[in-house]
Amino acid sequence: MSVQVEKLEHNMAKLTITVPAETFNKAITQAYKKMKNQISIPGFRKGKVPQAMVEKMYGAGMFYEDAANIVIPEEYDKALAEVKDIKITSQPAIDVTQMEKGKDFIFTAEVATKPEVTLGQYKGIEVPENKVEVTDEEIEAELKKVQEQNAREITIEDRAVKDGDILTIDYSGSVDGVKFEGGTAEDQTLVIGSGAFIPGFEEQLVGKNLNETADINVTFPEEYHAPDLAGKDAVFTVTVKAIKEKELPELDDEFAAEVSEFETLEDYKADIKEKIRDRKKEEANTERENKIVDAAVEAATMDIPEAMIEEQVQQMTDEFAQRLSYQGLSMEQYLMFSGMDAQKFADDLKPQAVKRIETRLVLEAIAKAEDITASEEDFKAELEKMAGMYQMETEQLEKIIQGAQKDQMMDDIAVQKAVDFLVSEAK
Repeated sequence: MSVQVEKLEHNMAKLTITVPAETFNKAITQAYKKMKNQISIPGFRKGKVPQAMVEKMYGAGMFYEDAANIVIPEEYDKALAEVKDIKITSQPAIDVTQMEKGKDFIFTAEVATKPEVTLGQYKGIEVPENKVEVTDEEIEAELKKVQEQNAREITIEDRAVKDGDILTIDYSGSVDGVKFEGGTAEDQTLVIGSGAFIPGFEEQLVGKNLNETADINVTFPEEYHAPDLAGKDAVFTVTVKAIKEKELPELDDEFAAEVSEFETLEDYKADIKEKIRDRKKEEANTERENKIVDAAVEAATMDIPEAMIEEQVQQMTDEFAQRLSYQGLSMEQYLMFSGMDAQKFADDLKPQAVKRIETRLVLEAIAKAEDITASEEDFKAELEKMAGMYQMETEQLEKIIQGAQKDQMMDDIAVQKAVDFLVSEAK
């Protein structure tokens, strides 16, 4: 195998990979052996037809495609091992230029390569620190949240439904007198005022009594995820089976002692204030850090190949799909509910993908310019953090993270150190 590299515009490269005829012939034989049990020719038992006979009957090209699929991945990986002066950042676009038995197999692989970055100003970037203040309203809002979390639900039997009540309902929906899929449920919990149902649904239940059945008239939103219901008028027959309301505990010393380690409400409020301050400081530091990095990226120049962007978009799409799977949703379901197709989703991701690439490239360039690297001590410290997070022994984790994984982790640490450097140099 031999490989020639041709550098193209916009940080693209074309690898021309020549595979010896002998190797391609072996792949043809391998393809024949995989298929021979499916080949039937009169006068021969299935699986016993000689390769030469098959090629004579159907043409030598019968096995070319399968042979190419055997050869290309193996020889492409070998070619990558020989290419030292470029760093490939995308999947290859393959084009076969010569494929014939008895001749060298030749194919090209067009790939994106890592762009060179010309750094602008990255030291002394001016981003003032944000002043952090905690208001009484923020403390009261946090108290209210804890109060809600510790509320009791009281069963109501002597009054009608009002805003904020927690109902148990049965309902059955129809459009033009015909019930529709997903429009019927029993023992459904609904908090009045939550906005969980179609606009107008919850408001019409206010004033209804326990065990009362009523028709609720609504109109589905024009952008509703089910196209056959979007914009349609519907009637829901609803029965109120239970009414409950929240009873909030008093905000006093007893409440503080029950929900915290403090004996008085004032001490508890002081602790809440400190925690809010710490959170807001962290948010302010993160915001300032992002602005500093953004300024360094803005000052730099680079030419990012489109294939590299497409690769990043695909990676981000895969990450999103994985997060959806944790919620029991597929990508297809998400696209249906959101009214988007795959292309629109990818187009929306593109600006984020470009920013992610630019940021990484600039931080790597700064790390290189400032000779910032990750040490073994840095690696061990990161392993300890991860071990605590995953409840594993550090030594056990270290055995798992080796080779390319360790190299990637060391690169990530160096990039974060570059961020810390930028912040330390900022004004």
